[in-house]
Amino acid sequence: MKEFLKVMKAASDPGRIKILKMLEHRVMCVCEIYTVLGIAQSTTSKHLKILEEAGLVKSYKDGLWVNFTLSDGKQNPYAANLLGNLKHWLNEDADILEVIAILPDAQREIICGK
Repeated sequence: MKEFLKVMKAASDPGRIKILKMLEHRVMCVCEIYTVLGIAQSTTSKHLKILEEAGLVKSYKDGLWVNFTLSDGKQNPYAANLLGNLKHWLNEDADILEVIAILPDAQREIICGK
């Protein structure tokens, strides 16, 4: 039950759901995510930590960047189930459409100047 609750709690925040929906479209770094969402870097990092601990996202380092992507769900069947269903949910939601529309403009090289 502990793993199930961790996934459900991670999915209970609108900001975290937006992050998951954005990561359906592409791999992103923290600076791209907080730029699209218009929230603080520290808040974004906390959201990502919760999502990662729940098995919903994973991160990997690529040079200077830490990239975030959706998990494959192999470690947590509850996370896999949620991610599989989330691909079909909320695609017409106004808030989700708004952040997805901003994605092309969120480019780490421009945001961070590197």
